[in-house]
Amino acid sequence: MRRFEFPVDKHHAKSVNETFSDIRRLQWSAGLMAVLLGGGAAWLFVLGQPWSYILGVVLAVCALTSLFMVVWTPRKVGSLEDLYAQGDLVPAVVAEVRPRGYTLLALVDIAKSDAGGPRYALATRAVRALPGKAYRVGAKVPSVAVLGDRTSRSNGETWQMVSFMPISWGTRDSTVLTKATAQIGDVEWALLKKKIATSEQVRTADQQFVLLDPSELPGELR
Repeated sequence: MRRFEFPVDKHHAKSVNETFSDIRRLQWSAGLMAVLLGGGAAWLFVLGQPWSYILGVVLAVCALTSLFMVVWTPRKVGSLEDLYAQGDLVPAVVAEVRPRGYTLLALVDIAKSDAGGPRYALATRAVRALPGKAYRVGAKVPSVAVLGDRTSRSNGETWQMVSFMPISWGTRDSTVLTKATAQIGDVEWALLKKKIATSEQVRTADQQFVLLDPSELPGELR
């Protein structure tokens, strides 16, 4: 495991980190759903019919579940500082330049601690912007892995949900980015650049990641 510690610029992160924006969108969607379901439940209770009471209770439970999601989502994900501190430092490169952003391709070890060895995968993430100048295909974007499971009962050797966050979403300090880039081995950067052509395949795969066969890896990563 390779951690990379740096002081997260909270103001900068909240303005550019799209993970933060995604969480906010989920909260707003859950909140809106709670209001709609709650309104529907109230209307059914007002009707005062046996069947409407039953449906009203169902909608009320769904409304409470949606309201719970508003509070639970940011706690489940954790703060941005926690995500940067707990995630592994991983290499990512610009694989596609799109009219409204970029597609990033990262090399991520998705093995859990009891897997007995690394399980490398290619993962993509579509981003709307990266701080700084315009980026070209192949540009290095040091990042932090964000891994998780869909349920708490998962017992597989690899994480089910794979994503990553650019370090540049957490700091304006160019020396931090230079240091992060240098801590990632040349072998990893070289492998990732060789795989840029597979970006579309990875992007269209389930969950936007593809597990690599060990035979595709250089000896240093096996």
